[in-house]
Amino acid sequence: MTEPRVFNVYCDESCHLENDGIRAMAWGALYARETEVRSIAEAIRALKVQHGLSPTMEAKWTKVSPAKVGFYLALVDLFLADDRLRFRGLVVPDKAKINHAQFDQTHDDWYYKMYFLMLRPIFCAPHRYRIYMDVKDTRGGPKTRKLHQVVANDLYDFNMESVQRVQQIRSHESELLQLTDILIGALTYANRGLVTSAAKVAIITRLQERLGRGVLTRTSTFSATKFNLLVWQSRGAVE
Repeated sequence: MTEPRVFNVYCDESCHLENDGIRAMAWGALYARETEVRSIAEAIRALKVQHGLSPTMEAKWTKVSPAKVGFYLALVDLFLADDRLRFRGLVVPDKAKINHAQFDQTHDDWYYKMYFLMLRPIFCAPHRYRIYMDVKDTRGGPKTRKLHQVVANDLYDFNMESVQRVQQIRSHESELLQLTDILIGALTYANRGLVTSAAKVAIITRLQERLGRGVLTRTSTFSATKFNLLVWQSRGAVE
């Protein structure tokens, strides 16, 4: 019998608001065994110091710049080289194809459906999972409780034993959540077709060189476990 293990799952989202004027939106989750998280975080902090940065500096996609591109490329390389880390993402290329009225749902309803769709392949019995989400706004408390309920119900985990918690944390306190932000930032940037930042394009190029040309814009094969992506498509009718 497989020995149950606990996995930490670090989740974030980008451009997920319904009327923000941005075409593409994305969700993502970086995950690793709970027992490995501290050593991974220490490695990321050491990488910051190696590049002349404070170990407490918050790495973010919005902070990627020519002056710091060496560090961010090294951070991507750390992710690619560390077998303890895996990433699962979901991209909606065009919000215009979403029609909530046709499916009698609100944007919030659909948001939770997409979050579960993104997370579902990560879960595997008999393991246990602790989900950590970035603090974004004052709705965070109800949002985390609702997501926990949705995930648990869909897994028939009514006692919330498999998914032990869904909790907000601040990204500046978690190196793994910071890395999640970088990977989701690359996803949305690529799917928006942007090329305005040479530093950000360099990160996208590094991921493509190592994982395949379409890694950020095409649904992954079932065997892709290091970096697995689902590109959402409407099923005939707009969803």
